[in-house]
Amino acid sequence: MFPPRSKSVYPVQVKMNKATEKSIHEMLKNTPSMNDSTEVVHSGSEQQTIKHSTTLTLRNVSNHSLSSPTSVSLEDESAYIKNGSSKLDTFRNWSITTYKCTKQIMLEKLGKSTRTVDLELEAQIDQLKETQKKYLSILRLSRAFTSHFYNCMQSQSLLAETFADLAQKSPELQEEFLRNAETQRILTKNGELLLNALNFFISSINTLCNKTIEDTLLTIRQYELARVEYDAYRVDLEQQRTGSGGSGDPAPPQQKYSNDEIQKKYEKCKEQYEKLRSDIIVKMQFLEENRIKVMHKQLLLFHNAIAAYFAGNANGLEKTLQQFNISVSRRSVCVVGTNFMLHFAYCS
Repeated sequence: MFPPRSKSVYPVQVKMNKATEKSIHEMLKNTPSMNDSTEVVHSGSEQQTIKHSTTLTLRNVSNHSLSSPTSVSLEDESAYIKNGSSKLDTFRNWSITTYKCTKQIMLEKLGKSTRTVDLELEAQIDQLKETQKKYLSILRLSRAFTSHFYNCMQSQSLLAETFADLAQKSPELQEEFLRNAETQRILTKNGELLLNALNFFISSINTLCNKTIEDTLLTIRQYELARVEYDAYRVDLEQQRTGSGGSGDPAPPQQKYSNDEIQKKYEKCKEQYEKLRSDIIVKMQFLEENRIKVMHKQLLLFHNAIAAYFAGNANGLEKTLQQFNISVSRRSVCVVGTNFMLHFAYCS
């Protein structure tokens, strides 16, 4: 065990600590500060004094960039604000126009608003839409006929191969099998010529329906939208005029400014409406001439090709394709011209 400590030790240590603390404070007070002393070396090396320039030379001014980042950022910010405001104005105008047009359409359907009507032009438009429907029906049926005829040709080609194979395996029926095989082969070759004519017919009708007529109908749809917008602002302008002049009092400044705005928009919509109306009249005239010309040529091709094929007139089928500049293979034409009529006579 440790020996017991003497009680007199602690007071002695306290006295020594107080004396030491007092002497240290006195030393610190008597010692000069490091900043005031010129003889004290702080870091072991000679102290260097740095003097800063208090004047701005002209060279420094000239080297300074004229376009500061602050000015550039202000320009970018102003451009961004201008772009955003233009987008907001565009969206605002679109929203107002959409609302007015939707309102006008609903009022027309409910019979509570008048609409601008051109009876002669609308009759021509209805007739054009009906013509497109009928031509699309011809196009759909022609594609179905071509598809069925192609499948028939595939069956004829398989029949020709089967007859030729059986002719080698059945010597007693070899002549009959060979004749039938040759007939089906010739029908297949001539069917390829008819397919060329049918594909040319389908391509021309498709161009007429889905490109030429559709282009005119696109202008007609734009014309109808312009008509709705024109009527919407026309009705709005009439209501504004009626409201401002109904009591005989002068219109307030805000309403007068609104009337001026609506008047400008009305004039712009009227100009657009009349422009599209004249464009439709011109397009429909050219379309009618083009439609008659194209259909005359294609109906003649369809009639001559179908009649020549099913009548067994190989030369007539070949001349029909040459007349309409439809390319055919020489091998098929040669086979058709020599054997087609003979095998039809055999089959009959």
